[in-house]
Amino acid sequence: MKVIRGFQGDYRWLSNFHKQAFYKDGEFWTTAEHYYQAHKAIHRRDFTAIRLAKTPGEAKRMGAAVALREGWNDERLAVMLRALQGKFRDPELAKLLLGTGDAELIEENTWGDVWWGTCQGYGANKLGGLLMQVRQELKEKREAQDLNRRASDAGDTPVHIQ
Repeated sequence: MKVIRGFQGDYRWLSNFHKQAFYKDGEFWTTAEHYYQAHKAIHRRDFTAIRLAKTPGEAKRMGAAVALREGWNDERLAVMLRALQGKFRDPELAKLLLGTGDAELIEENTWGDVWWGTCQGYGANKLGGLLMQVRQELKEKREAQDLNRRASDAGDTPVHIQ
């Protein structure tokens, strides 16, 4: 099995710091990092300040300084999944993600993040897992669209796509 380790160089677009604007939950987001960090905030002013941060690094620093909303640890994976789903709505990024095939995506890092990634071969790699989940969702959507196209060409009833 192919493994993609680290979201740098040719795979920088997998990083949450990759600038890919998207619209989600009634707001415009510059990066997935902005979305994730803002959703930590209890106060709307902090949420808005993080959303409008000039860089993803600034958004991350601001997110680290806010009081966390109640239940954040239970919700953070779902929030990150929504951020990634928003980011990969972009057709070019979706194509790139699908182009990774069945490769294992590992957010390998040198800064010691063993929750979202791995460091020195150790870690939970939650970000890599969520990226692979989004890739699977995109595959299933593409397969359903292909099935609908073939059904339509044959005069059959299309299947519902969520």
